[in-house]
Amino acid sequence: MATATLTETRLRLAFEVGMNEKGEPVYKTKTLNNINPAATTDQLLQAAQALGILCSDPLSSIKRADSSDIIA
Repeated sequence: MATATLTETRLRLAFEVGMNEKGEPVYKTKTLNNINPAATTDQLLQAAQALGILCSDPLSSIKRADSSDIIA
């Protein structure tokens, strides 16, 4: 049976920076590496919101990306 070991966590923040000529929103992303894999969803939300307050553009979305090693 295969097992997965969590090896890396990243936090991706998307900021709305304006509108294009079609009136669709344009986003800029910032990826934070080396996030503690044990961080809870609430902790990541609080950190992302705190960082969003420091930025001039509004925070649009927050994504967590986990990577795992699969061992047979």
